[in-house]
Amino acid sequence: MPRRRGPAGSSSGGASGKARASKLAKENNLSADEEAEIREAFRMFAEPNEEYADEKEGVIRTQDVRQALVALGLPPDSPSELTSILSAVDPTETGFVTFEAFLTAAAAKLHARSQDALDEEVEAAYRLFTRGSEGPITLNHLRRVARELKEDGNVTDDLLRDMIQEANGGEGIHAGVSLEQFRDVMRRAGVF
Repeated sequence: MPRRRGPAGSSSGGASGKARASKLAKENNLSADEEAEIREAFRMFAEPNEEYADEKEGVIRTQDVRQALVALGLPPDSPSELTSILSAVDPTETGFVTFEAFLTAAAAKLHARSQDALDEEVEAAYRLFTRGSEGPITLNHLRRVARELKEDGNVTDDLLRDMIQEANGGEGIHAGVSLEQFRDVMRRAGVF
C-alpha cells in the first residue's frame, strides 16, 4: 500500500523533531509538549475498565485526580476547588475520569497558573519602577529609570509627563501611575 506524503519539505517520519498537538490539545489551547506532560501524569494512574473499553488511554479513578494534578505541579488550591474539579471531570459520579475530561481540567489549571505568573511579572516590573514602594509611579521614578538606562539625554520631562498622562488616562501628572494602570499599559503594548 503506498504511503501518503506530507506537504512539500516535510517528512512523515517521527525523526523530524517537534510533535504535533492533537485536535483535543488545540481545542484546549495546549502545545504538544503540554499535552504529552498531561498524558504522562494521567497514565501514572490509568487503568483499563470494561465500562470504558473504547477509551484507548484508559481511565483514572476520581480519587486519583488530585494526585495526578499534583504530579503535574497543578495541585488544587483548596478543598472547594478540588470539589469543583471533580464535579467537572466526573459529573455523573461514576468514580472514573476519561483522559479527555482530565486534560480539559488540567489545561484550565495550567492556563490559570500562567495568568498568575504573568500578574507576578507585571507586579515585579512595577516594583522596579517604584523601587519596591506601593506606588504610584511618579515623574521622579521615570527620570531615575531613564538615567539608569542612560536615556536621560534623549528623554525630556515633557515626554515623561505625557507617558504618565497616557498611562493614567489623563488624571494628571501628580496622580502618577497605579499598578492597575501599569498592568493595562503592559497589556495594550503586548508586553504581558
